[in-house]
Amino acid sequence: MNNLYILAIISIIISAALTPLVKRFAVKIKAIDIPKDNRRVHKKPIPLLGGLAIYFSFIITVIAKAGDLTRSEMGIIIGATIIVIGGFLDDKFDIRPWQKLLFQIAAALSLVIFGVSIERITNPFAAPGIDTYVSIGMLYIPLTIIWVVGITNALNLIDGLDGLAAGVAFISAVTILIIALMNTRHDAAVLTCILAGSILGFLPYNFNPASIFMGDTGAQLLGFLLAAISIEGAIKSAAAFAIAVPILALGIPIYDILFAMIRRKINGKPIMQADKGHLHHRLLDMGLTQRQAVIIMYLISAVLGSFAIIAMQISTQKSYFLLAMVMVVLVVIAWKFGFFEHRE
Repeated sequence: MNNLYILAIISIIISAALTPLVKRFAVKIKAIDIPKDNRRVHKKPIPLLGGLAIYFSFIITVIAKAGDLTRSEMGIIIGATIIVIGGFLDDKFDIRPWQKLLFQIAAALSLVIFGVSIERITNPFAAPGIDTYVSIGMLYIPLTIIWVVGITNALNLIDGLDGLAAGVAFISAVTILIIALMNTRHDAAVLTCILAGSILGFLPYNFNPASIFMGDTGAQLLGFLLAAISIEGAIKSAAAFAIAVPILALGIPIYDILFAMIRRKINGKPIMQADKGHLHHRLLDMGLTQRQAVIIMYLISAVLGSFAIIAMQISTQKSYFLLAMVMVVLVVIAWKFGFFEHRE
């Protein structure tokens, strides 16, 4: 446990030290977010590429820790590097969505090649007290890709307010860290601890008023790492597991992207068309400040993370029931507050 504290402190220091350097680099190469439409909340140009500080902090600490790199760690590092290259190109040159998708799929495939994949799921219909695992055969490849690409994009989509995506990712990382420790998945716990530290070192620069944005470089990186480490820390658990656990742990980005897809479908809009209907937009429309909206979403993320931890300690059937109840409550709240209404 002491090693985890040391790794967290090291990653915090590296990330905090690198962020000002990355900021100067972003300004030098003109990788800057200039507000061009009404979906952007900030009013002045802000440097991008903050994700590079998180990336290098994570990579340096992982490589420098005691012991050789495991096969899973190599796959995660390679995948993270692919994601960062794609994110950097998007922040600098604004590449097309299909090009970003290719980078994301390539990163997900690197995980599969190195053994980080979803190979089985828990049968929710097994007899009480018995957790029966269902092998999914070759479906593990597309299922892993869908999970990784989905979470990568989901976290990217909530990166709309200062400190929002980074803070939610930090809370999700802490949740997965606790779950990994409960499952005695030490390798996953180490990676999650380093990730949490890397985020925490960057967050003071990104919280409102932000002096630097993560950009696609950072938002996609955090989504990818959370998706990958959740496979190692929760989905590969030797204990009772239900898909409810990572879904709850990564609740905010997952539910936000699902509600966005439903909203656009109901209103006859293309599913990939951007709008101002995301949760953070609606909170601002209700009169909240950026900080207030972000703190509320932090609290929601923490509550969902708590449910994920509870789900680890109950039967598979009960964990699925808990997930269903949470989804029903969130849908009712979303409907009540007009989250399914289209807004340009």
